Amino acid sequence: MEIEYVLRIAQTAQQQLVSLTPMSVLMSWGIEKFAAIIYRDMPALRIKVNGRLHTGCVIVALNGSDYYEVYLQDEAGTKCVHEEVCFDELGDVIDRAIESGTDKAEYDEFCQQQRDILLKGQPA
Repeated sequence: MEIEYVLRIAQTAQQQLVSLTPMSVLMSWGIEKFAAIIYRDMPALRIKVNGRLHTGCVIVALNGSDYYEVYLQDEAGTKCVHEEVCFDELGDVIDRAIESGTDKAEYDEFCQQQRDILLKGQPA
């Protein structure tokens, strides 16, 4: 696989993610760096994150069907979160896996507690 192709796919995935995901959501992931890699013979973007539910790496790989596959990687290993993600769903899929989870009410409560700590210096 040519490195230029891998770089182009990783850059495209990064641009799609950054342009279609609200900045507050991206910031909640604690992103440290982006890198272009080859993962399981697919061109991919690796993102180092420090989220509420996952700390480690997120791998966004373009498969042969023109869908993204999303993987979470940490010291325990690598697990597939979703195998068929469209570009416009990428931010939501990653956010549910590493930060917000599937319980919106629980996450909203967590966020309110964090705001209270930041603004008032104490939990609600």
